[in-house]
Formats: sequence, structure tokens, C-alpha cells
Amino acid sequence: MKLLPAFAFVAMTLPAVAFAGPQYLDKTGYAVSGYDVVEYFNLKQNAVGQDQPKGIPGKSKYTAEYNGSKWAFASKKNRDKFLANPAAYAPQYDGHCAYGVAQGGKIPGNPNLWRIRDGKLYLNVTKDVVGFWEQDIPGNLKKSTKNWTKIEPKAATKNKIPFFTSAAPL
Repeated sequence: MKLLPAFAFVAMTLPAVAFAGPQYLDKTGYAVSGYDVVEYFNLKQNAVGQDQPKGIPGKSKYTAEYNGSKWAFASKKNRDKFLANPAAYAPQYDGHCAYGVAQGGKIPGNPNLWRIRDGKLYLNVTKDVVGFWEQDIPGNLKKSTKNWTKIEPKAATKNKIPFFTSAAPL
């Protein structure tokens, strides 16, 4: 099966995990690399197999604390929506890659590789991994939900997101 070797390659190219708190945080120090998680729910979602629109960077003047992490938003309105119900907007698996969790590991999620499924935000790590995840979203969600109960207590990854650099928050 092609999926496991590709995931193994991605996992081997990333350094070991280190404790960073419950959310995945990159060098920006913000959850979701400083991107506005409320905005994903306003973007037009493309069909499976097509690239999604890029996420919207947050602004450093609109921030909130949730789940031990700092979050950035493009507007005060989005920050207030988030604060009213943060669990509705925060990505699943603490911002880690949905396919990675389905395979049993914690690797970073890229804020430009996203999909909303059943009202929940999921991130993935690379375009290739998005393809693997989208081949069987229901099956991968079943696996990731099962795996998350075992790996959630483990330390969040401090790995870099491959092929991605965040300029957020603005």
C-alpha cells in the first residue's frame, strides 16, 4: 500500500516530538501558525481532490488565549466569535495533521491544507498527505478518532511544517 511508505517518509524527515503544550505551535508561537480559524468557516470549500483556498492570517492586535495557546484573528468580530465557542473553531487533534493522527502519530498541520467535515476543521501536513487522507476521509476519521484517545496525552510536536513558512500574525 502506497499510503504507509509515504507517511513513513514524512515522519522520518521530521525530528522527534517535544513538549509544547496541548496545541501544535510553530516558531510563530501561535496556534495554527497565527492563522484565523474562524475564517476557514467563511471560505468556499472546494471539492475533494482540489486545492482549498489559502487560510487567512490573523493580526497581532486581535488575539485570544485558549487551551494553553495564543490564537490570532483577522478581525475583532472573529475573535469574539471564537471566544464565544472556541471548540467550534479550533482544529481537531490540537492542530496536528489529521492523516498523521489516523496513522498513529503527531505531526504538524499546515494552515493552508485544510478541510471542514461535519462542522469540524481538519489540517494536514503536505499536499501528498492531503491526497492520501482524501482517498478515504470517513475511514481516516474513524482511525484518527480511535488513535487520538491514545496519543492526545502525549507531547505536542515541535516539528516544522514542511514547505511552509508563516508570516502570520500580521
